[in-house]
Amino acid sequence: MNYLTLAAPSEAKYTEKMSKFLAFAHPVESVDDAKAVIAEYGRKYHDARHVCWAYMLGAKRLDYQSTDNGEPSGTAGKPILGQINSFNLTDVVIVVVRYFGGIKLGTSGLISAYREAAREAIEAGTIIERSEMGEISFTFPYLSMNDVMRLVKDSGVKVISQEFDNACRMTVGMPTDDIDGFTARLLDIDGTSI
Repeated sequence: MNYLTLAAPSEAKYTEKMSKFLAFAHPVESVDDAKAVIAEYGRKYHDARHVCWAYMLGAKRLDYQSTDNGEPSGTAGKPILGQINSFNLTDVVIVVVRYFGGIKLGTSGLISAYREAAREAIEAGTIIERSEMGEISFTFPYLSMNDVMRLVKDSGVKVISQEFDNACRMTVGMPTDDIDGFTARLLDIDGTSI
């Protein structure tokens, strides 16, 4: 399964009625990664009035969260998440830092400003397509090593771990769409098992 994400961190600055919105978009691989990015900006911009964010994770885009961080309900996190959805991105976190400029923006003004800041941060980056990755572990006799290594090399899979002895073990990573075909070819080699 393929999905869209950002190639690298990107950022943008948006100003509305003297309020400054600093937006930062980062590719991430887990909730822990996203929370680390959020915490980093929280520390770096500890003097800001609000540090709002949203993230989306997984190729199926089922793991997401957002927060308004003190802004009126639904005026910050949801518009940020809305931009992630508009670009059909996943494995991404966007943090928007607001410095209050002294003029109240109102509910619609806040929604618009957070949405625009998030959009500009995404557009400042490079969107790439990735494949959902999976792993497969298997064992094989030492005598089958040449056949297994040829299959691994020809398939272009990533070797995650390997152990060579009388009975050998290997774990490889590859796009999930390729696992069934690789497994079928692997099981054609004498003595291999999953």
